[in-house]
This record gives sequence, structure tokens and C-alpha cells, in this order.
Amino acid sequence: MKRSLLLAAGICHLVSTVSADWTHYRGPGAHGVSSEKMPALPAGGPQQIWTAKVGTGTSSVTVSGERVFTMGNTDGKDVVWCLNAKTGSVVWKHEYPLDLDKRMFEGGTAATPTLDGNRVYTVSHQGDLFCLDATTGKPVWAKHYQKDFGGKRPQWGFAGSPTVEGNLLLLEVGGNGASTVALDKATGATVWKSGNDAAGYASPVVATIAGKRTVVMFKAEHVVGLDLAGRELWRTPWKTSYDVNAATPMVSGDKVFVSSGYGSGGALFEIGAGGATERWRNKGMKAQMNTPALFQGHVYGIDGQAGPGSPLTCLDLATGATKWLEKSVGGGAAVVADEKLICLTEKGELVIALASPSGFKALSRTQVLGKRCWVQPTYAAGRIFCRNNEGDLVALELK
Repeated sequence: MKRSLLLAAGICHLVSTVSADWTHYRGPGAHGVSSEKMPALPAGGPQQIWTAKVGTGTSSVTVSGERVFTMGNTDGKDVVWCLNAKTGSVVWKHEYPLDLDKRMFEGGTAATPTLDGNRVYTVSHQGDLFCLDATTGKPVWAKHYQKDFGGKRPQWGFAGSPTVEGNLLLLEVGGNGASTVALDKATGATVWKSGNDAAGYASPVVATIAGKRTVVMFKAEHVVGLDLAGRELWRTPWKTSYDVNAATPMVSGDKVFVSSGYGSGGALFEIGAGGATERWRNKGMKAQMNTPALFQGHVYGIDGQAGPGSPLTCLDLATGATKWLEKSVGGGAAVVADEKLICLTEKGELVIALASPSGFKALSRTQVLGKRCWVQPTYAAGRIFCRNNEGDLVALELK
């Protein structure tokens, strides 16, 4: 009997510590939450295991097994990197000529590589779209948002990461008659094009809402729901200064949460037969760029414009009520793993805290980077990956 109990406990421990890949911007579920358990925090916080320079940009890191992927701009070229997760050594890189385009900040790449099986999908701020072999980095096929689909580049460049749904690759293009585009992910052939909206900066999200598989798009002036054939199901207006709708929408059941900066705030919409019905709207979460994390009915994210003065905030998703805000965590971005917040502040401090609506409690604080950090951290296989806008990437280990 004791032996059986020990075996069962061992199996439970093994299951609880299995690592989960982080295959898309905001993680596989687009909520900014990892399903992986975290080891106990070591004394002194996470330990640095390697660093790398990956070029200027705000592309985050995606992870598949022992490989990590990101993008940056160096010497007039965009570079897609595949690095060894344990050592940081270069497995392969794919590069092509492209201007830095500082755009009133450091410039460079903005979208994050999307992983799907043995394929990596990337897009540049000008709309260069590549499907790469994940093993070798060799191009499988390529398209261009502006040249192939008539896409209109938004002021700050294309920033939405490609999203895979079944055999479809979903893209925020912003073309006339091709605002949203779906390609065959294997061949790059056009499956459908939909809408005339100008592009926003968020990534497509796919979820089952009101019984229908729905593609949620945050356009320049609207939140739009499409079916998987590109037909519009619903829309609701959302106007923000400079058309900067950048934080990716988050779905919980039949409800969609959106947020944007410049004083706009956030709102929760319920989707039904009559379209999108607003349940609440307030200024408690004004996410200018980085998408908050949605965990156990609460929203955790940076409230306000870019800058170290914008606090980490927790909202109740159902009511919009602010549960707490923490000024010691300013700017940057946050994700969740194992009921813990993993926050990288704009000044490069890595803060690990409890993800609880009852209050903020820091478990660890470590200065891991300098300069300006707008990039969300990534957690996978017991490692945290942090990056600043100038392309300094650091890998830290919890094991």
C-alpha cells in the first residue's frame, strides 16, 4: 500500500513538473498564462545561464523544446534567430534587408515568431511574411502584406503576430477587402480575405464564443468577430488616439475583454445572438502596448502609457473593479505561471509575485537587464527569458 502511494505521488509530481512550450505571443492559450509548474525559487532569485544579442526590436521569445526563437534588426537587416535554450548558442538564423525605422522609439521588429509543428511564422514591421523550417531556418514560402494583399502599414508598423488555427494562418493585414487574411499554413495560398478595416497592432485570437469558433480581431477602430470562413459575426466600435489598439483581446467564455491606452481604458463585452453587448467599461486598465494576463477571473497588467510610472494592476474581470495596484512594478509586461506573476519592469527588474486578487506580494526581485524593456517575459521548462528593446536577451533558470 505504501509503495503504491509513493508511486502515485511520484507520478503526480512528474505530471506537475512537465514543461509546456510557449508557441505564440501571450502563450498557447493567448491569455499570457503557462500551464507549467514552477520549481521553488532559488536563494537570490533566478540564476542567469546565458545572454545573447538578437538585434533591436520588441519581439518576444517563443519556445519549443530546447529551442528558443525571436527576432531583431541589426545593421540594416531583420534577423530571425533560433537559439539553443540551454546555452544560447545559435542553431540557425534567417535574415533579410530591412530598415530599422526608429518610429520615435528604438524601432526594429515588433511581432513575435509563431511556432506550429516544424514551422516558424514571422512578420516584419513592413509586412515581410515568412514560413520557415523550424529545424533549418530555410524559407518554405514567403508573402508580403503590402505587395500581395494591398495591406496598408499602420503608423508604427505591423505588429500582430501570425496565429494558427487548424490549417489556417490568420493575419492582421489592413488591406481594402483584405483587412484580415487567412492563408493555407502549409503552402501560403490565400484561403480567404475579409473586411476593409485599417489594421490595429494586436494579434488575432481564436476561441469558441457563443457556440461558434470565432476569430477576434482588434482593428484600428473596432473589435471584430469573424467565423473561420471570414464572414463577419459581430463588431463593436473602439476608438483610441492614433488608432493604437495594440493589446490583444482576451476571451473568457462568451465574453471578450479589450483595453487600450491614451486614457481609453478597458471594457468587457458579452457576445450573443444580438452581437456584442457591453457589460462594463472603465479606466482601471489602460494597456497601451503589452497585453495583460487573464488568470482565474482576474486581469493582471500594466495600467497606462509606456514608462516606469505606470503601475502593475489587478482587475476583477466580471465587474471591472480594481483589486489592487502596485507602483513598485512600473511599466514593462507580465505573464503568469503556477499562480505567480512574472513581471519584467521597464527598467529591467524581474519581479516574481503571487497572482492573487487579495493583494500584491513579491517573492523575488532581480535586476536582470538595463535600458528600456517593453518586451513581455517568457516562461518555459523552468527558464525565464527576458529581453530589452535594444536586443539584449537573458535566460534565467529556476531549477
